[in-house]
Amino acid sequence: MRRLGCALLALTVIAVGWLHGSAAAQAPAAQSGTATANDTARFLAGLKPSEGSPLVALTSDPAWQAHAKSFDAQWLLLEQRQLSKVRAFQAKYLTEPQKTLFYMFSGPDFLYADAFFPKATIYVLSGLELIGPIPDPLKLRKGSLGQTLGHLKTSLRHIMGFSYFITLDMGKHLGQGQFRGTLPVLYVFLARTGKTIRGVQHMRLDPDGTLSEISETETDRPRVVKITFAGSDGTEQTLYYFNTNLANPGVAASGFLRFCEKLGTGDSFIKSASYLLHGGGFSSVRDFILANSMHVLQDDTGPPLTAFKADKWTLQPFGRYTMPISEFHNRYQTSLKTLFDRGAPPPFDFSVGYRWRPGQSNLLLATRK
Repeated sequence: MRRLGCALLALTVIAVGWLHGSAAAQAPAAQSGTATANDTARFLAGLKPSEGSPLVALTSDPAWQAHAKSFDAQWLLLEQRQLSKVRAFQAKYLTEPQKTLFYMFSGPDFLYADAFFPKATIYVLSGLELIGPIPDPLKLRKGSLGQTLGHLKTSLRHIMGFSYFITLDMGKHLGQGQFRGTLPVLYVFLARTGKTIRGVQHMRLDPDGTLSEISETETDRPRVVKITFAGSDGTEQTLYYFNTNLANPGVAASGFLRFCEKLGTGDSFIKSASYLLHGGGFSSVRDFILANSMHVLQDDTGPPLTAFKADKWTLQPFGRYTMPISEFHNRYQTSLKTLFDRGAPPPFDFSVGYRWRPGQSNLLLATRK
C-alpha cells in the first residue's frame, strides 16, 4: 500500500498584490555577484527580485518569464478556490492562537500553516523530506533554468491540486534538478504569501534538544533549517523545518521533542498524516501533542477521538466525516461519526486532507479546558 505522505495543501497567494510583488515584500538589494535569500525566494516564486539584485538579469530569460506567468495564474486560482476561504475560517473560529505552532508530518507545507495560523511567531514543521542546500540560481548551468524551474513546479503539483503532498512523489521530485530538497518549496511559499526572508541557517540538533548553527560545508545532509522572516506588519517570525523520523525510536534519539518542549504550550495542526497517530508506533508524538497543545486542529488522520478525554477537551467538528479513502479504510471511527452526526458541524467551503473534493472534508478543533 502506498503510504500517503505529510500533509500539504492546495496553495495560494495571500493578496493579489503579491502576485506582482509589493514593496513591502522587497528585501534590501544584494551586493554585486550575490543574491539575498529573499530575492532568491521571489525569483523561484515567479516574482521580480529587488532592484539591483543580480537575479534581475535572469528574469529576461523566456523560461523564467513563462514560469512567472504560469505561477501567477495558478496562485490566483488557488487564492480564490482555497486560501481566501481558509483565512475566513481562521478569522471566525481560530481566534485565540498561541505563539507557537507544531505541525507534525507537515513536510514543507508552510502554506497552510500560515493560512490557518498567521499570527504564530514560531512555526515548527517536520517530515521525512530532505532539506537540501540553499538554492542559488546564479550557479545554474547555462540553459538549465527552464528544466530546473519545471522540476520545482512538478514538486508542487499535488499540493496545488489536492491540498497535500505525497511523500514518495515528493522525495522523487525534490531529488531532481539543481534545486533539491524542501528549501526551494519553502522559499516559494514564503514569497507567495508576502513574507520577507531575513535569514536562513542550517542547524545541528543535539540529543538534548539544543540547536547550533552549522555551515553548508559541515554536512551534505542538514537535518534542520531555521528561517527568519517578517510579514507586512514587520513582526519577526521564525520557521523551523526538521528532517526527522517521528516514529518512537526516531524521536527518542533525535532530541526533536526535547526541542519542542522548550517552546512551551502551543497549538498543533495535523492533516493528511496517514493515520500514523492512531497506532502505537508514533505514541510519543501523539502524547506530546496532547500534553503541549492549547488547541489541536486536525482532520481525521490526527489522534483518534478516544485520545481526547472529555474532562480535558472541548470538541468542535466542522464539515463532513465520511469513510477514509480506500488505502486507510480500516481507520474509520464510529465514535467520530457519532460526534459529527450529533454536533451539527458548521460546513466549510474549502478542501483539506485526503478527501479533497468539495463537501467531503472534515476538521476537528479540540480546545483544552
